[in-house]
Amino acid sequence: MKHGVQGSPGTPAAARVPEQRPAAAADRERDAAVPCAARGEHTHGERPVPGSRVEVRRSSVRGQILDALRTALATGDLKPGGVYSAPVLGERFGVSATPVREAMQQLALEGAVEVVPNRGFRVIERGARELAELAEVRALIEVPVMLRLARTVPAERWAELRPLAEETVRAAAAGCPATYAESDRAFHRALLALAGNEQLVRIAEDLHRRSQWPPVRHGRAGLVADAAEHLALLDALAAGNADVVRHLVADHFAGAS
Repeated sequence: MKHGVQGSPGTPAAARVPEQRPAAAADRERDAAVPCAARGEHTHGERPVPGSRVEVRRSSVRGQILDALRTALATGDLKPGGVYSAPVLGERFGVSATPVREAMQQLALEGAVEVVPNRGFRVIERGARELAELAEVRALIEVPVMLRLARTVPAERWAELRPLAEETVRAAAAGCPATYAESDRAFHRALLALAGNEQLVRIAEDLHRRSQWPPVRHGRAGLVADAAEHLALLDALAAGNADVVRHLVADHFAGAS
């Protein structure tokens, strides 16, 4: 699937690392207990991350930072191959390094970044071959499931998923890769959930996320075409047309790489 959160001005020329605002005592104690390699300490001379300063509410800070980082990945503010430190990213978001580090560690589990000892986190670079392999694995898992669901799920259940498919169409029309990526995952997650297998849904979503980083740049037209396939797939599933389902899903995943 063609996948891939707002653009930003270029990186400022100054190489000075902004001074980190004081962290709470609990944050400092927790930071001291984590090895430097896992914390993502800053690179000397690292430039500030491009983009306007983001104000974050104090509640659910880690979750908000995780969402903001996913947006920055999808928009390209955090570039494939780039190394970013928790302190500098914390300065951008107006928080201590701790929630940034925790969010980055979650992204590492999702395959979006990797830890660079004593420097920070590197955004994963994926070539065409790896993206094609991910698409192939997704198809191997999801096509048989969808064919079975086409035989067993009544048409009215597919109608319940139509609002999610329509949301992907709206997100595609808006042209925001991050919004589209989230709505795309929500649609596929709800579709596969009809199989009643939580492990399947979890594994499929992990593969889906990995296939979205770095985002494939197909532009708004590509996103719109991708989203239209969701509606066509629902129609084929509701009709129980296995041949059309197989064809649509195969083409859908082939377009992701």
